Order: sequence, then structure tokens, then C-alpha cells
Amino acid sequence: MCSICKRGDRVITDLESAEIICSNCGTVISDKIQESNRQKRPVFSSEEVNYRVRTGSSVCLDRYDMGLYTIIGRTDRDVTGHKLDAEIRSKMARLRMWDTKTQYHTSTDRNLMLAFNELAMLRDKLGLSNAAVEKTAYIYRKALMRGLIKGRSITALLAASAYAACRQIETPWTMKDIAATSNIKQKHLAKAYRLLVREFDYKIPMADPMKCIVKVANKANLTEKTKRKAISIMKEVTEKEISAGKDPMGLAATVLYISCLNTGIKIKQEDISNAAGITGVTLRNRLKDLKNKLDRPNVTIRL
Repeated sequence: MCSICKRGDRVITDLESAEIICSNCGTVISDKIQESNRQKRPVFSSEEVNYRVRTGSSVCLDRYDMGLYTIIGRTDRDVTGHKLDAEIRSKMARLRMWDTKTQYHTSTDRNLMLAFNELAMLRDKLGLSNAAVEKTAYIYRKALMRGLIKGRSITALLAASAYAACRQIETPWTMKDIAATSNIKQKHLAKAYRLLVREFDYKIPMADPMKCIVKVANKANLTEKTKRKAISIMKEVTEKEISAGKDPMGLAATVLYISCLNTGIKIKQEDISNAAGITGVTLRNRLKDLKNKLDRPNVTIRL
């Protein structure tokens, strides 16, 4: 049931982004799709194949031990709530110490622990979905197995993995946003990203400027009418192949500015360019291109 429009018949599930969305108002109801089917695995025997059902929590790639860890509590009480005696407490303290040491017994475990701690902070700051986090962890683990981390920064390679994951699942986060959130230079992030694309031969899809419209409009606090007008203009821009080779964020900001002019909303070019993370020169150049190539009687472009 959608909490905004109070309808349950228009709820759809997007398996690619792992989100549950209301198709009536566009509200994201949940970004955590729980798998209801029990996982089965084959166990081969001499006579036949038996299927056993796995229970418990699923494997998490965004944890250094994939979620298969043990924790010895510090309550120092037994199951009935009574305190343990001194000998048992000393024994449990030694077991706790050795359990902690065995969890980080290799340099790979320590590397993954540091990297995924930064991934958790990146997830909170950017609001990444579970699908994006799992994809980031998968790419980083592949890079670690290839030995690409040697001589390179963990933060830069993890940020590059996050950017590659966002591009693959078409999440509208730019390289500038991820670099600013990770507190690294954009050129270092771009260098690590090019390394991943070259080593793994990724076929990164082009960013969809239609998804960038909502992001820029929300930052600029534009109305829903302006968004819908901009989406209508962007459809024609895409159909006429005017968007080929253009920066999606710059194109989305330009279409939103045209939509503001046609809906009577007064907004400065500086405000909308700052919301999109582009310069005013880029915005004016895209305006000139659209004025020459876009011909619609109900669209007016004033420079």
C-alpha cells in the first residue's frame, strides 16, 4: 500500500534496481526486496541428487566475511541471566580475543574490512540502493582478486567501483558527486574508473538524461508541472538524436530551463546550473543547440 496516494493496485516491483514503486504517484515504497523463495542447493550422492533447503540470513557481498561471522557477547551472563564465575569469565575473554584475531588473519580480510566500512559511509551519504551496494562490493572484490589494489588507494578504487555500479544500473550519480562524497580528487577517481573499464572490459551504458531531469529539478525546487513539461521536451530531443554526445546533466539542466521559460517560472541560469553541477557556459551552449535544432510551436526558447 502506497503511503502517499493510499493505493495498492498500482504497486510494481523493479527487479533491476531492487525497488518497490507506486506507478500512480512515483513514490519509492521500499528499496529492499526480500527474497521470499527458499534457496535450494544440490547435494550429489552415489544414488540420487538430494535437495536441501538453506535457512538463515543470505550471503552479503558488502561485508568482508560475507556475513558468515560469529560474535561472542560481553554480557558475562548465562542463559538464565545469572553471572558467570571468574574462571568462566576469564575463559570467555580469551575465546573472544582469539575469535577477533582469527577474523582478520589475512591482509585481504583487513583490506575488505577497511573498504566496506567506507562503502557503508558512502551508502549513507548518497542513499545508494541495496542493488548498487552489492554491485559495488562485487566489482571491488574482483579488482582485489586481480591485484589491482597494489600501489593504489583503497578509497579511489572503491569510489570507482561505486561509480561503475551506478552507471551499470543507471543510477544518476555523477563522477563529481561520488568524488566529493568520497573526499578524493576527481582525476584520481577517473583514473581508477578507466582502469576498471579497461581490465574488466565493461560495456557501460550511456547515462539516461531523462533520469537526470528529476534529480536536477529536485535540487532546484521546481514544480511537478515543470518536470512534466521538461520530460515532454526531452522525449523529442531524444527522438531527434540531438542528445547524442552531450553531457546528460547539462542537457537535463537546459531542458529544465526551457521548461521554466515556457511555464512562466522565473529562475536564474546560475541557480539551475549549480543544481546540475555544470557551468553557465555549458548551459548557454546547449540552449543555442536546441534553439537551432528543436522546432516545436509550443516551445519557446529565449536566450
